[in-house]
Amino acid sequence: MEIREMVEKDNQAMERIIKQSLESFSLNISGTAYFDPQLGRLAQFYQQQPSAKYWVVVNEHEEVMGGVGIAPFDQEKNICELQKLYIIPEVQGRGLSKKLITVALNFAKKHYTYCYLETMDKLQIANQLYSRFGFKQLDKPMEASEHNACDTWYIKELS
Repeated sequence: MEIREMVEKDNQAMERIIKQSLESFSLNISGTAYFDPQLGRLAQFYQQQPSAKYWVVVNEHEEVMGGVGIAPFDQEKNICELQKLYIIPEVQGRGLSKKLITVALNFAKKHYTYCYLETMDKLQIANQLYSRFGFKQLDKPMEASEHNACDTWYIKELS
């Protein structure tokens, strides 16, 4: 398995992974990443953002197994957002999410002071992972939040 920056040829695979993952939790609802307008062109979206990147993990056949992104959230407060962390079920439990988060946070530390993320309480394994990485749970979303269906929010100081 290799982690690399996302390129345009990965768009379709990553969109499928995100949608199938959300469908598996009955989260293919308004206010989630399922309906993000840029979902079909993530590579271009992240390339156009300042201090943003999206990484994919690929197998030896260059098949996309999952990904994660970092994008600006509140530039005045120097906050980025960890976005769209998804891994296909066949390779879950192998530490790929940890590796993706590590790559993302190492990038974020070079550009931001804080990292924010939004998720759902029912995604218990993901929530445990975020806590292990030092994310602290918030009582409510930060202003400018776009995913109004999310019910769990975290922030981490990047030092």
